[in-house]
Amino acid sequence: MIFEKIKTDIKHILTKKPKILLGLSGGPDSVFLFHFLKKLQQENKIELITAHLDHGWRKESIEDVKFCSNLCKEDKIQYFTAHANDLVSDFKFNGSKEELGRKLRRTFLEKVTKEQNVDFIALAHHLQDQQETFFWRIIRGSTLSGLTCMKQLDNQYLRPLLNISKTEILNYLDQNKIKYLIDKTNTSDVYLRNRIRKYVLPAMQKCDERFDQKFGSSLKHLQEEDNFLKSITQQIFEQVFKHDKTFNFVGNLKTFQELDIVLQKRTLMFWLIKEKISFSPSESYLNEILRFLNTENGGSHQLGQSWRLCKKKKQFWIEQE
Repeated sequence: MIFEKIKTDIKHILTKKPKILLGLSGGPDSVFLFHFLKKLQQENKIELITAHLDHGWRKESIEDVKFCSNLCKEDKIQYFTAHANDLVSDFKFNGSKEELGRKLRRTFLEKVTKEQNVDFIALAHHLQDQQETFFWRIIRGSTLSGLTCMKQLDNQYLRPLLNISKTEILNYLDQNKIKYLIDKTNTSDVYLRNRIRKYVLPAMQKCDERFDQKFGSSLKHLQEEDNFLKSITQQIFEQVFKHDKTFNFVGNLKTFQELDIVLQKRTLMFWLIKEKISFSPSESYLNEILRFLNTENGGSHQLGQSWRLCKKKKQFWIEQE
């Protein structure tokens, strides 16, 4: 029954027998998703391969590699693994080990995706992961777009379990006597996400037993409103910017300055993404751009190692080095 529920959620991607790469950690969530995707492969609906990155941060991590390898070997499913030290990356540690681990894992999964001509990368995020993400972003300070959390399909990333609870996952594994690994760091209070999982979510569920249901409803409303604002932003962008052969996009400063501050920030984000600029979408970063655009003087302002924002008369643009 639970597999049918998930299958209904992702039926739109099963029309052409996609090749799916599963990020397999060996934990209960990814093992559950492995068994679901394995069943889809047996039904000839998908082609499944798996990948596991060993970060090397725990003494027992080598046992995780072996567990995942044996799981795939048993069902003759292609399995790729690598150690984080073997990845070529220029990620700077910003104080968050979770964030660094996530970036390394994505780098590895996208590398395998490119090499193996994969259609989708499947991740085992479930309902409680979605809730944790929501409160994590509230605590850190987030935009409306940030509060819409994870999407079931986000470019190549597929998250089939976002409407499935952790309890449903564990019940299925236990009832079917399926083995999985437990990462002890998932209970450590060192990490904010763990503290949310241990203290915030149980408190919310204790306040109202309908929390899971109402959370899903609220999230749906936020996503609908964010999608509406994105469509408005695209229209505004086309009014502010014109395509230019030299600088890609050139903005009309007067038209931009007449926008409400909310639309100014959304339009800036849309513009930077269109320009394929690497940036961290923080409040201070956007405010720095706005301050420069609202000064009377022209000139340029360095905002990254390889690009700067330029302004002359009533126009502004980006120059990349």
